[in-house]
Amino acid sequence: MNELFNVLHVVTAVFIVGPLAILPMTALRALRSGNGAQVKTLATSTSVFGRLSILVVLLGFAVMGTSDPKYGLTFLTPWILWSLILWVAAAVVSEAVVVPSMRKAAAALGATAGGGTTDASGASQYYGRIAGGSGVVSLLLVAVVVLMVWKP
Repeated sequence: MNELFNVLHVVTAVFIVGPLAILPMTALRALRSGNGAQVKTLATSTSVFGRLSILVVLLGFAVMGTSDPKYGLTFLTPWILWSLILWVAAAVVSEAVVVPSMRKAAAALGATAGGGTTDASGASQYYGRIAGGSGVVSLLLVAVVVLMVWKP
């Protein structure tokens, strides 16, 4: 059972956390081209993937719960605790900085249902917030991966 949870944990990490880290970077390209509709869609997608990342954590708990008792894994095992703290920080930055900035940028571009492009000058003020916030999120998620592999 532990092997199944391990596989599910890694697969969900790849297919949920991966897009969470990459979608804001795609939004930056859409922002540069003035495509407000695409920025708006990517903001929604980033938010959805951020919330779905809870599945990765839950499957990690399942891995921990089904692991061999000789490893003595608990929530207070340092690498598990730090991974949780870093994941929470990444989720907060994504939901509190990145996604709202993407939505504001889309609104500034006048996101249209038709997906037309407009002048990006009004939305450029959000570029740095999106880039910086998504960079911090990515670094935090990389730190989680390092802790999951290294297990200091």
